[in-house]
Order: sequence, then C-alpha cells, then structure tokens
Amino acid sequence: MMSKAVCKTVANTMKGIILCADDFAFNTSVSLGIVRLAQHQRISATSVMVLSPVWPRDVALLQGLRGHIDVGLHLDWTSDFALAAGHGLSLGAAMRRALRCGFDNQQARGQIARQLDLFETHWQAAPDYIDGHQHVHQFAGIREALVDELTHRYGHLPIKPYLRLSRSNTTDFKTWVIAKMGANALDCIATNARLSRARALFGIYNFSGDTARYATLMTHWLAQSSHGDILMCHPSEAADPEDALGTARSQEFAYLLGSEFVQALTHAHVQLVRGQDVFIDSSPPVT
Repeated sequence: MMSKAVCKTVANTMKGIILCADDFAFNTSVSLGIVRLAQHQRISATSVMVLSPVWPRDVALLQGLRGHIDVGLHLDWTSDFALAAGHGLSLGAAMRRALRCGFDNQQARGQIARQLDLFETHWQAAPDYIDGHQHVHQFAGIREALVDELTHRYGHLPIKPYLRLSRSNTTDFKTWVIAKMGANALDCIATNARLSRARALFGIYNFSGDTARYATLMTHWLAQSSHGDILMCHPSEAADPEDALGTARSQEFAYLLGSEFVQALTHAHVQLVRGQDVFIDSSPPVT
C-alpha cells in the first residue's frame, strides 16, 4: 500500500479535467448513453436540454448519479425544441442577431429564467453549471442576461453555478469562430459578478470520420488541456437515423466506454473531476 505522501505526490501529477456529455434529454438514447458512461466513471458532467419533451421523464435516470457528477443547464435557443417553444432561431440567424445588435436583454432574461425553472422543477436543485447549446450562452444580449439572472437567483448560495467558456488554445477555424462569439466578453462580466468559469473548452470538431479519428482527436485534446478545463462530448447509446449527429454520437459512446479511452487518460495523466474539485472560489472583481 502506498504511503499518504506517495499518494499525494501521484495525485499532484494528474490534471483534473471535467468531461461533459452535452445534450441529455435530446432523446432517450442519448440520455441512456450518458447515464451508462457516468456509471462507468467515463464522464464527470452532463448538460440538460430542459425544453425537450423527454426531460421530465428522463430526469429519473439521473437520480442515482446525484452528487457523483455535475448536472447543468444546456441553455437553448437554436434546437428544434427552442423553435417549438417559440423563441428559437437557426444557428445562423442567432449568430447574425448577436453580431448585428445583440439579443434583447429583457426577453433573453425571461427565457433564461424559464429554462432554469424547468431545470429546478424536475431536478429539485440548482444547476451545477451553465453552458449553451451551440454556445449561445456567450452571444451578445444573452450573456449579460445570463449573468444577471444567475446573480439574482443564486447570489446567496455559498457555491454558485459555474460557467463554460467556449475557447481554447487550438487554432482551427470552427474553434476560432465559436470563441469570437463572446467567450472573452462572458469571461469579463462573469469575473465582475464573481462567478467561476472554466476558461477553456476542448472537444470541438466537425463530427466527421470514424472512431479511430475520434480517438486521435481525444488524444490531442487530452494532451492540450490544462487543469480545470472542460472537454465536451456528445454520446448516444445508439445512432438515431433522424439525428444528423447520430453516427458521431454512437461512435463517441463506443470509444468512451472502451479500454482505449482509459489508456488515453492514463497516458495523458488526466483525472476526470467535477467543478467543485477545481473551482475553489470565485475570482475577485476586476478593478
């Protein structure tokens, strides 16, 4: 048996990464895949699409994981669920609005409050964190409304929900565009509001290729990430032919459940952690 000193030295050589499975409740196959990965300790967080009609039912699948993984709100403006709810836009239209004049702050805050209500009603707790479907949480107008609502709703809590910032040190075009849609601006206003945030996001790709390509990408992401970063994934237990990402989702699930992923974590000296393991305190205000 290792001594406590040796155990501490080994732990200090590891970097803690939050591996977040997006789109819980997108459909039940996605929900089941995420739960299975969590049960095998292959992810440490999941983001919930509360506008989905299966959320009130699939939330029961998460109950056995309460306290073991982070469960957060996947703020949504651009999915079919958001369109059905009456406020949705295509991603292109949402990006143009954000760049042209920004979303109306009051309207955005009302929609954010609605989605937080839907989360709390069925989970019976505040979200551990907030991110956005297609990264809308950092769009102009939405990001300001989000920080205002989080401060109003959770400012009294000793541990407040943390935020995901969609940027990294990689240089591919898709990652660059996503970051330019407001990651730095969200970082600034969240800092002033004393909200914790993960400062880098990995896992961005075009969802093409086979499992071998995903394994190669994962090796790169694990090597490039730093302690406290988030790595997102989009797994599903089975491919849905009506889902444009169905094949990629099932390939991600197969890889994450397999032994090759465990070996990749070990090789990269990565330990999967929750936000509370890496966000000790909120940053002080900018002066």
